[in-house]
Amino acid sequence: MTVTKADTARVDSLIRDAGRVVCVCHRGPDGDAVGSLLGLGLLLRNTFPEKTIVLLCTDPIPTPFHFLPSSAGIVEEYDFQQGDMLIFVDTAEPKLTGLLDEHPEIFTKAFRSIVIDHHPTNSLYATHNVIDSEASSTCEIIVTIADQLGWNIDPDIATCLLTGVYTDTGGLLHSNTSSEVYRTVARLLRSGARQQDMVRAIFRTAKLSTLKLWGRVLEKISVTPEGGAVSAVTEGDFRASGADYTELTGAIDYVNAVPGMRFSMILSERGGTVKGSLRTLRDDVDVSAMAGRFSGGGHKKAAGFSIPGKLQPEVRWKVVEEQNEELDVSGA
Repeated sequence: MTVTKADTARVDSLIRDAGRVVCVCHRGPDGDAVGSLLGLGLLLRNTFPEKTIVLLCTDPIPTPFHFLPSSAGIVEEYDFQQGDMLIFVDTAEPKLTGLLDEHPEIFTKAFRSIVIDHHPTNSLYATHNVIDSEASSTCEIIVTIADQLGWNIDPDIATCLLTGVYTDTGGLLHSNTSSEVYRTVARLLRSGARQQDMVRAIFRTAKLSTLKLWGRVLEKISVTPEGGAVSAVTEGDFRASGADYTELTGAIDYVNAVPGMRFSMILSERGGTVKGSLRTLRDDVDVSAMAGRFSGGGHKKAAGFSIPGKLQPEVRWKVVEEQNEELDVSGA
């Protein structure tokens, strides 16, 4: 699946006809969500200086991404008005924006909208949907759109878009790092992307609270009979480490490093809900299908879900006597 010139022409037409453009990413934003939101927003402001461009995310931007240009200008609330045109980036379905309950009208035909996304599970909820499930990231798709439309990518925009490509490929280490990804990275570096600023902020800097939280994640890893490396963090773990929810980002890659596992998962309590993050390194495991059982989704090798509830630990012990008799003892 590729982005066609007809796709980008329609994107250009919808933007030109709009008085105000509101760019939205998913709640709990990761690097691709933040990078695509900021990268697209800066592209639109440079290309259409006469238009009002609003950047919206209902959750705070994680600290590692505060170095990105204009990150302080992202708002968490907005009063939608008739005539607004919305662009949803890196968001597979409306509920992931955090706006569906309070603003269901923006997902109807009353508002023109565009979705730019690389998730194969995207529900195609916009007026115009630009989906490329073969792309490594939404930022990679935005580079394609910008180049097809002749929009200028300056160093600030390139840094934002490179951030999304890097984070969604695990620093160019994941299996979705294709030859096209390397061409995109080279394209952005030629445009002045500040690679080392990004690497330092995201991959080589961690707060003490983050390290304490990750320590709890690693300490709690257990292996399931199905061949999964699983860990869990409670609200108490967040409080004890002094970390916020966003600081859990990245820990799943260490759980996923346990050799011989079919998949990895981190469960985390977050204000009355439990979020699950799933990863796999195997071609014969589809974690998006696993997440789908809990109304979640994502990619074949990286997915997630969120359900109401809380975590309850369960401990199981086995007593083995010298005569090889076994006794199971369980406790919660």
